Amino acid sequence: MPKSRRKVRKNAGSQGDNRRNVEKNAGKTTRKAVQKSTQRTTQKAAQKSTQKTPAEHPSADRTYKARLFAMIFSEKENLLELYNAVNGTHYEDAELLEVNTLENAIYMSMRNDLSFVIDSRLSLYEHQSTRNPNLPLRFLFYIADLYSGMLRGADLYGRKRIPLDTPHFLIFYNGQEAMPERMTLRLSDSFKIAEETPQLELTATMWNINIGNNRRLMEASRTLRDYAEYTSRVREYARKMPLEKAVKYAVDECIREGVLADFLRKNRAEAIKMSIYEYDEEDHKRILREEGREEGWEEGRKEGRREGKIEGRMEGKIEGKIEGKIEGKAEAVLELLEELGSVPPGLRERIMRERDLDVLRRLHKLAARAENLEEFVRLSGLEDS
Repeated sequence: MPKSRRKVRKNAGSQGDNRRNVEKNAGKTTRKAVQKSTQRTTQKAAQKSTQKTPAEHPSADRTYKARLFAMIFSEKENLLELYNAVNGTHYEDAELLEVNTLENAIYMSMRNDLSFVIDSRLSLYEHQSTRNPNLPLRFLFYIADLYSGMLRGADLYGRKRIPLDTPHFLIFYNGQEAMPERMTLRLSDSFKIAEETPQLELTATMWNINIGNNRRLMEASRTLRDYAEYTSRVREYARKMPLEKAVKYAVDECIREGVLADFLRKNRAEAIKMSIYEYDEEDHKRILREEGREEGWEEGRKEGRREGKIEGRMEGKIEGKIEGKIEGKAEAVLELLEELGSVPPGLRERIMRERDLDVLRRLHKLAARAENLEEFVRLSGLEDS
């Protein structure tokens, strides 16, 4: 090879090394900045946590980061029990769990509830007492941050593919707003332009854990069932007596009756403090979001004056878009069925009543393949009711 060509290649290699060194140094600088920012946030939180609350109503403040759900299932035995219940697995050794929950997420001051790895599966669990259509977006931030930390030092520019733990996103919902037992939330539902096959997608499964829902899941996880029972009693008693008294009454009653007894006995004061704050926050958010959601449907893009109303308006617009997609898909199913014959009123009503977009997508495919209405009803499992 001519000397001039070897020299060019050598210089090109040196330039590539320099570029990687710059990127590496930039990464170190960014991490240091994030660490300093996190330290400042932690110091501010510590200062706020020393402030006293009124003696008559000792509600926990926002620096009380751990929620009751996250605190209960941060114990590895309880977390493994929940994982087995969700996945139908039978792991027994809690030490197999590698917990990697984000302690201080840097995105919009958010913090995820629980994340852990077992058998190369990365699970992110979130608890919600209010409906939030933005959870797929939050999960996207969480998983990016987790992968960034897990792969620190990996050669992202090399020719070898970097293996990733397979992610799963779950939401455990126990709010007072009526919700289905199980539903799928998609990141693409928030995209301004809907596409049949979006190039970026994240799906999260929401489980309704209120009493009476998902019985099989509750039977498989005693801890989850006890948590649902405890929160149900707090809400019931809070309608009859002052909140602090209702929480203390529910805690003592559950301890006597063996409902979440070990946890509540060991963490009584902390559980009471968390429950008072969570109930207060849940009720406050519900009022603000109801007001904001109504305005969101009417006004669309107008900005609200209060944080709760702004959030409600955003939810109103997103929910309106999702509702439109559901209605459009249901109408598309009926259009295909009408080509096969006269659609019975009961079947038409059943399809228009369906709110799960995944179910409607499946019905649309079946309607396109069916030779007649009878075949569609048989394959879909729907009956003319």
